[in-house]
Amino acid sequence: MLAEDALSPEALRALQQRADRPGLLRLAGHFVAILGTASLYALTLSAPLPALVSLLAATGYGFTLATMFAAMHESVHRTAFKTRWLNDAVGWVAGLLSFYNSTFYRHYHGWHHRFTQLPGQDPELEDGKPTSYPSYALELSAIPWWIGKLKTHFAIALGKVERFGFLNERTRPEVVRSVRLQLLTYGAAIAVSFAVREPLFVTYWLLPMALGQPLLRAILLAEHTGCSNDSNPLTNTRTTYTIWPVRFLMWEMPYHAEHHRYPALPFYSLARAHEALGPRLQFVERGGYLGLNLGLLKAIAGKTNAEPTA
Repeated sequence: MLAEDALSPEALRALQQRADRPGLLRLAGHFVAILGTASLYALTLSAPLPALVSLLAATGYGFTLATMFAAMHESVHRTAFKTRWLNDAVGWVAGLLSFYNSTFYRHYHGWHHRFTQLPGQDPELEDGKPTSYPSYALELSAIPWWIGKLKTHFAIALGKVERFGFLNERTRPEVVRSVRLQLLTYGAAIAVSFAVREPLFVTYWLLPMALGQPLLRAILLAEHTGCSNDSNPLTNTRTTYTIWPVRFLMWEMPYHAEHHRYPALPFYSLARAHEALGPRLQFVERGGYLGLNLGLLKAIAGKTNAEPTA
């Protein structure tokens, strides 16, 4: 059966109903996770504990910051909340915390959905996927991501937006203003750090984010790596089974194939959509993100050990 048959029009309309309450509850829960892990991290800095404990606490805190990307993503789709301004406001703040810009990402991500996995059209394919152990390690280090984000943010802030084909004369000024405001906000936080003579920006944002990003990179690798390079929503995106805390902080994005097939569904409807669509999907990773990444490493090993062809 075709993907279109997975949900009836009536069932789809019911699942597409949006509301503010689920999004506000998820957002509150996410902020509780941020504040809780931040408090634990701060405690390890002031108490005589082994450095490994501080490192683990910082990584956990950084992961809650990095996964605000998921809150931004859902808000960019304007499915996190029923109220439009709430989507836009939360999306911008979530992008600020995760070093994305929601205004830019809305247009970038729109093209990703429109041209999913189509070479030369899907902007996400420009980054490439790891094909060797060094490239895999580099991807998980998030170094290319940091460099890419810095280059993109500063280029846009300087008005150099011509290379972004998904922006036009109408959308460019808004994106430039949004990125400039975001960079000014970071600048203000850095200025406060200097004013109080404490490295607050580095200690409570930059360092934890650097430690949390590799976990997010490992998660995002699962979405399309190894899937088909065509427009078939049943084969070009992967859904990954994972533990509840990860699903919570990722705003149900592990149901990624369902999200791509039905991008207008709110995050809280994706699990129900999976009940209908799941059996038709070609790529469902039941071993979780660890299983997916181990499988990717095995695939890389297979290529490395393969006999050279004539």
